[in-house]
Amino acid sequence: MSQIQTGLLVLLLTFLGVVGYNVYLSEITPEERSYTEFITFVENDEIKSIHLKGGDANVEDKKGLNFHTYIPDVSSILPLFKEKGIEITAEANNENFSGFMKSMLPILLILGGYLIFSRNRQGGKPDFGKGKGKSFSPQKKIDVSFNDVAGISEARLELTEIVDSLKNPEKFSTLGGYIPKGVLLQGPPGTGKTLLAKAIAGEALVPFYSIGGSDFVEMFVGVGASRVRELFTEAKQNAPCIIFIDEIDAIGGKRSGGNASGSNDEREQTLNALLVEMDGFDSDETVIIIAATNRPDMLDPALLRPGRFDRQVTIALPDVKGRRKILEVHAKKIVMARGTDLSDIARSIPGFSGADIANLVNEAALMAARHNKTAVDVSDFEDAKDKISLGLERKNVVINEKDRRVTAYHEAGHAITAKLLPETDPVHKISIIPRGQALGLTQQVPLDDRHTYSREYIINRIKILMGGRIAEEIVFGHQTTGASNDIVTATDIAGRFVCEFGMSAAIGPIAYSQEQDGFLGGTSSSKPYSEKTAERIDNEIKDLIDQCYNETHTLLTANNKFLHKLAEALLVNETVDGEEFEIVHQCFLNDKKIEWNLKKKIKEG
Repeated sequence: MSQIQTGLLVLLLTFLGVVGYNVYLSEITPEERSYTEFITFVENDEIKSIHLKGGDANVEDKKGLNFHTYIPDVSSILPLFKEKGIEITAEANNENFSGFMKSMLPILLILGGYLIFSRNRQGGKPDFGKGKGKSFSPQKKIDVSFNDVAGISEARLELTEIVDSLKNPEKFSTLGGYIPKGVLLQGPPGTGKTLLAKAIAGEALVPFYSIGGSDFVEMFVGVGASRVRELFTEAKQNAPCIIFIDEIDAIGGKRSGGNASGSNDEREQTLNALLVEMDGFDSDETVIIIAATNRPDMLDPALLRPGRFDRQVTIALPDVKGRRKILEVHAKKIVMARGTDLSDIARSIPGFSGADIANLVNEAALMAARHNKTAVDVSDFEDAKDKISLGLERKNVVINEKDRRVTAYHEAGHAITAKLLPETDPVHKISIIPRGQALGLTQQVPLDDRHTYSREYIINRIKILMGGRIAEEIVFGHQTTGASNDIVTATDIAGRFVCEFGMSAAIGPIAYSQEQDGFLGGTSSSKPYSEKTAERIDNEIKDLIDQCYNETHTLLTANNKFLHKLAEALLVNETVDGEEFEIVHQCFLNDKKIEWNLKKKIKEG
């Protein structure tokens, strides 16, 4: 009989026991009668005997029937009982204890059933501190190898030694070295930390224990520490092996240094147990601890010292080559159209993690199936990328012609500013089809991944964001709320330009840090400064935005015809890609009309 069947049988028997006990109580408990009715029976000389227990009275009438009643003042009614010749017996009132036991019996039955089930499940030894059986069962066959991990070649190379040490420990011990006891994988979410840990176990062909940091956390103090000890005891018995703790910051956070409330006692005891166990390996016990987190700044320093987590491997977002390799891995699982260039797709998704790319490939396959295609092509990837980044197309939304024209000129303003300014990313696509909360979009794709940004690039980025509102002002002579998100982004960039990058001539290279979030977590502390300095910073941010605004206004006014041509193309076709945008530009330079083919695609005029 399986553990589940045994548990269900125990619960069923416990339930039947409780029901049977309640039926038994109802059978032996006499009928309840009111005190008024009882007095009537006494006065009519119908009572034979009374058994008193405090104010409770079990009564037998002359017909042999029994019932129960409560007498509020026994001493006052005793003369009436004596007058009627009623037989009276009495006993001491110990109902408190017996009533308590009666009420506790169902609870004791349920608790006993649970303990029996727990004993059966854990081999005859119930223990509230035991871990979850599934969590501590090693995966002995891992179907993941380094071939399934792409885009993080540096991290992969760093961890190859772990695999070698598990396969050939003598290779290192003969030279006097020792293999790392722990490896901390840190990086943004979705970069492949868990997959990399599985690949190490798959390559080394050793048991793999996988558990989340939160699985150790319980409301009872000491349970988490008990589970840590149980996990390491079992791991040592199966050495060599790998223990993988995902999201270790759930138990490995910095200790409070004395918390009066005791709210962190459980987590800190769990961490202490983990620290002790990581120091407690014998030389012949090859147990590698691999942990993953995207908040390494939260971890306790004692956890990060050499001897515990000897190596800390940062897994960053993949570059364009890494994104292509990840695309190749996931593209093998779907039917790809011939001639699909994954390099262009990889270049168009900067900032995507491995998990994002896997989702992109899946969404592209769903898009192709939705359109009844036999293979996935580039257009499906484009639609999937837009859906992930901006949301679904809202083709059924009703937009009046005036709003369509405003949106067309707004997006044309962004695109033309990006086209005519130096040090900007090429325009990839312009659209006035509503997606998510946006009525249109102008998408730029960098030629290469950028790791640093020049002063000119940042200023021109502000100008591109201002281009939409300025185009509306030039053509329609008024402003709309469509530029609100652009203004928020431009103000944020200008603030970082002045306070963080130190690129303002008036303020100089001084960092007045603003709050910034990153994969390291937390926020940077703001440098304290005076009211006068704050006023200078505010004025510098405003001057920078005003300067960008005025220069962009001059640029778009000088290229008014280009603005009208691109807006016309958007109103006709709704979407203009990078190649078509270049054709519109050439038509503007050569003063030609825009022409269309049968599929409403722009061609040379």
